[in-house]
Amino acid sequence: MVRSDARENRARIVAAAREAFLDDDRTSMNQVAQRAGVGAGTLYRNFPTREALVLAVYQDEVERIVGAVPELLSRMAPIAALQEWTLGLVDAMRRKHGLGDALSPTAHQTISEQTYGPVVAAITDLLDAGKRDGSIRPDADPGDFLQLTGALWRAATHPEDRAPHMLALILDGLRPR
Repeated sequence: MVRSDARENRARIVAAAREAFLDDDRTSMNQVAQRAGVGAGTLYRNFPTREALVLAVYQDEVERIVGAVPELLSRMAPIAALQEWTLGLVDAMRRKHGLGDALSPTAHQTISEQTYGPVVAAITDLLDAGKRDGSIRPDADPGDFLQLTGALWRAATHPEDRAPHMLALILDGLRPR
């Protein structure tokens, strides 16, 4: 069993790394430790490599995004929840894109394998809610939706972010005929 102070240190390190990597994706491990208020030994005990830390930040972000689905569905219609959730995913993927350069091909594969299932499950929950209320066509497939929206985080953001418009087109295709 992990002690509560060890869990708190790990959570502080991941939070500090997320913020630090947003500021500068080349932030050093020592800078992350300082920002988290822990010693280098504590950092390296939790994350022996920079890649392990980057993977933890990715995983934490995916858990946060996936965990948002029930709250979104509790306060808005399924199609609106899907739109807001997808734009949040796009934003997260854009922020993480620079970090991906720091990962080896094996780490890329690992993170893809770890996150694909939970992300598809979240999309499934959103689509199923829309299918139940009739706002989403019955043949909408979560894998197809993920593949279609994959290009959104690469959509140009200058001078205008094209992702919301492109997502609106995709969502229009989900509506029943």
